[in-house]
Amino acid sequence: MENKSTLQKVYKDAIGGGLPGMVAMSVQVSTLMWLRTTVNYQYKYGTNMITALNTLYKQGGIPRFYRGYTAAILQAPLSRFGDTASNAGMLTLLNSYDSTKTLPISVKTLCASTTAASFRVLLMPIDTIKTIMQVEGKNGISILKNKIHINGYSVMFNGTLASSLATFIGHYPWFTTYNYLNSILVDYNEKYKSLLRSAFIGFSSSMISDTVSNSIRVIKTTKQTSQNHITYKNAIQQVIEKDGIKGLFGRGLVTKIMTNGVQGIMFSVIWKLGQDYYKLRYN
Repeated sequence: MENKSTLQKVYKDAIGGGLPGMVAMSVQVSTLMWLRTTVNYQYKYGTNMITALNTLYKQGGIPRFYRGYTAAILQAPLSRFGDTASNAGMLTLLNSYDSTKTLPISVKTLCASTTAASFRVLLMPIDTIKTIMQVEGKNGISILKNKIHINGYSVMFNGTLASSLATFIGHYPWFTTYNYLNSILVDYNEKYKSLLRSAFIGFSSSMISDTVSNSIRVIKTTKQTSQNHITYKNAIQQVIEKDGIKGLFGRGLVTKIMTNGVQGIMFSVIWKLGQDYYKLRYN
């Protein structure tokens, strides 16, 4: 009975963390996708932010920044549901047993990150459609169809290893920072102070996560959006030949930190509001 009760609590906390995460990510996609498109374009072509924005706008105005929106509005909330449900559910599970509840928060987050990275693999086909449309615009689907014709449907999973690694490496420092700051910073009863606290935690978490995982996302996007099937080695060589080691680690990083900083603040605030509502409504 104790195990059943524990699993019910894990399920409840996972849903209580996951559903607000989905809502928060849906809001982010609709309001900030233009920045995400800019980042992915920089990952592929290595330009600075202003050049990328101008180039994308010339290719089709405002709608160009929302190429792949349908895939994004499906993939992003689902992926964030996996991230937040994994984090909330795994923490509850590990905190439910005497043998694991005293583990360091970094170890608990490691378990959650592994779960989240595994979940992301299932979403790779949607991510591939979204990313190639962001990078190549209206030609993206044609390029993808040609790759499928030549190499089969396995190309829908191009970049899976890098994506899982990037998810793990991005998720782990994000939630380690989030969980750590959330555990040491005093929460406030006043709503605006509580939301400012969440915003600070979100921005700090995103900045650390982006810096650590950026190079892997550059490689993932380069492989995923290549017009021909290429290896990870080829993708790395392409980036280094054009922009050197600096490009491998720095492509789109400033835009990414700015974008995810805003997203991190927005996500943390909406997620916190959603979790509070869920607890009041269902506890």
